[in-house]
Amino acid sequence: MYFQRLKDLRKDMDMTQKQISELLGIQQTVYSRYERGFQNIYIEHLIKLADFYGTSTDYILGRMLVKKPYPKRPH
Repeated sequence: MYFQRLKDLRKDMDMTQKQISELLGIQQTVYSRYERGFQNIYIEHLIKLADFYGTSTDYILGRMLVKKPYPKRPH
């Protein structure tokens, strides 16, 4: 799966692949493969990116059209 939304979210924040890869603790080449769909994204990385961008994993995965995440449930 090609994650255009990963690329769009990153560019919206004026960040480089290198900066995002450092946030995730991975090599830039691995993150590049995520964006291009050449490598499956680890769920931990997906969650971290959704939190970082303030969106939902469903939005990143293309399952939602709305960038705003679901409301958080009280604990």
